[in-house]
Amino acid sequence: MKDLIVIGAGPAGLTAGLYAVRAGLDVSVYEKNVYGGQVTSTPEVENYPSVQKVSGFEFANNIYTQTVSQGVKMEFDEVLGIEDRGDHKIVKTSSGDVETRTVIIANGVERRKLGVKGEQEFTMKGVTYCATCDGAFFKGQDVAIVGGGNTALEDALDLSNTSSKVYLIHRGDHFTGQKVLQDAVIARENIEIISNSVVEEIAGDTNVKEIIVKSQIDGSTKSINVKGVFVAIGLIPNNGMFGDVIDLDKHGYIISDDSCKTNVEGVYVAGDCRTKFLRQIITAASDGAVASVQAVNYVNQNVVQY
Repeated sequence: MKDLIVIGAGPAGLTAGLYAVRAGLDVSVYEKNVYGGQVTSTPEVENYPSVQKVSGFEFANNIYTQTVSQGVKMEFDEVLGIEDRGDHKIVKTSSGDVETRTVIIANGVERRKLGVKGEQEFTMKGVTYCATCDGAFFKGQDVAIVGGGNTALEDALDLSNTSSKVYLIHRGDHFTGQKVLQDAVIARENIEIISNSVVEEIAGDTNVKEIIVKSQIDGSTKSINVKGVFVAIGLIPNNGMFGDVIDLDKHGYIISDDSCKTNVEGVYVAGDCRTKFLRQIITAASDGAVASVQAVNYVNQNVVQY
């Protein structure tokens, strides 16, 4: 019987494991891929307090090493679901069922991809999925944003403060984001809106140099020189496996406030996979700490001997 199983080894999950093991719990972190989460695909992290600059891979490796050195057990295995048994939970994995007193779900999200030629090749070489994280690297340069929702509009406004020119490309003839954001984007002189269009290809040499944009109206194409391509077409939470036990919102995120509690006693959530306003490394780590303290308190108050 484990005290705590954490599902996911990104910053949220690893922070949760670190806090819990230091509080005396027997903790295992389950991860089906590689530790670190999305931060591993970030070229550099410059906005985490006390860390002036570090590669995403090094940041992930540092937190992983720190967590394991404190006694957290890592299990590289796929979690298939959970069952609520009242005073304990069953975590179903590809290797079998595991009993635990508490669970923290921290399996993150996936960035929705464009699926076009050059996207994968130039990821971390000009293609990015987080303007808040990487916008500063493109100061004074021309960039493109793909999307038409609130995130794309907010990214366009933020980037227009530091980039020389921002091309906002979306497939429809109107935005889906809030009108106040639409009005602000339209009013910004260095934002050029390219509607009814899609990015067909991302090209360059060692880094991004241009995008090929195709009109949805007449099929014509044109090349636009940019140094950065910001993809803001949504996130994909992978919470379906928990949906028969845990309450999800209409977009598939686990419903929770800053307490990190779910609708099930003894099950908590941390990081990007929950309903929240800001999805960043620092807020993921914050969630991990909060969820861990909740789990520790739950175990301390509900210890059952087996």
